[in-house]
Amino acid sequence: MMTIGLTYDLRDDYLAEGLSEDDTAEFDREDTIQAIQHTLHDLGYETDRIGNIKHLTRRLAAGERWDMVFNIAEGFRGYGREAQVPALLDAYEIPYTFSDPLVLCLTLHKGMTKAVVRDLGIPTPDFRVVENMSDLELFDLPFPVFAKPVAEGTSKGITASSKIWSENQLISVCARSLFAYKQPVLVEAFLPGREFTVGIVGTGKDAMALGVMEVILRDTAEPEVYSYQNKERCEEFVDYHLAKDALAENARELALAVWHRIGCRDAGRVDMRADANGIPNFMEINPLAGLHPQHSDLPIIATLAGIPYRSLLEAILDSAFARVQGSEHTEDLSAYMRR
Repeated sequence: MMTIGLTYDLRDDYLAEGLSEDDTAEFDREDTIQAIQHTLHDLGYETDRIGNIKHLTRRLAAGERWDMVFNIAEGFRGYGREAQVPALLDAYEIPYTFSDPLVLCLTLHKGMTKAVVRDLGIPTPDFRVVENMSDLELFDLPFPVFAKPVAEGTSKGITASSKIWSENQLISVCARSLFAYKQPVLVEAFLPGREFTVGIVGTGKDAMALGVMEVILRDTAEPEVYSYQNKERCEEFVDYHLAKDALAENARELALAVWHRIGCRDAGRVDMRADANGIPNFMEINPLAGLHPQHSDLPIIATLAGIPYRSLLEAILDSAFARVQGSEHTEDLSAYMRR
């Protein structure tokens, strides 16, 4: 029986070390790990809970190995934090789920991702990356604009004040964000239209969209933005439904184009929002999407599309194993060609 190791950052571990709720917002809850582990057992795999990169490092040094690693580790420091576990597994030639270090480094930095997407000819709102307060002296985008930390997930740092109407407000929001998150601020033209997140499973030509989920904020939610509070309390503040009209279909096609061109693998999400002309624009991509069965966007999309959580994880593993088998075939062919 195959053994699948589980790498993850458990929120409770970091809270016990004295980190704040905001510091640990991206990390996983115990019930997420249990859900993944239970589902993998149901699919016929043995599992081994490894934990974060420090635990992984010690166990690799001790000689332990796994047939596959189901990796959802977010990492803790630096732009390469999501890439740390995959890079280490690559060094030991251990296969793992989801995207490689290059993709994870690129997509964590939202400004660099948008620059690549823009060069691919895919619509994305005009933007500036504010690295320090002096950058605002040359700021030239028309208001309103939208600001968020350049390398955070789970809507960290996004509140109702992230939609900015004036220079004074921009200065205030950027100052707070630079101080709180110790990283640049992405400021982009505000998109006033409908918001979608597209769930994707698969790699390369086999990738497919599970569905296009529209995010609709209730009257009680923080207005106009899919903020940290709205996302964390989505059952109270957000309505989700699958959209299948022409605009949603356009969003699906653009999301798959981004997924293919960036080189994402196995599963994830692409977030889109329409501009004033009703054209879907790329906002950001999450190649390491949350997997809480009821609370995370990707499983919610799958559920709305009639796909059980078990089938979602099975599809992720099928994609990962297919990649491994494909690379083995390529190596065999290369060896043959060198004869």
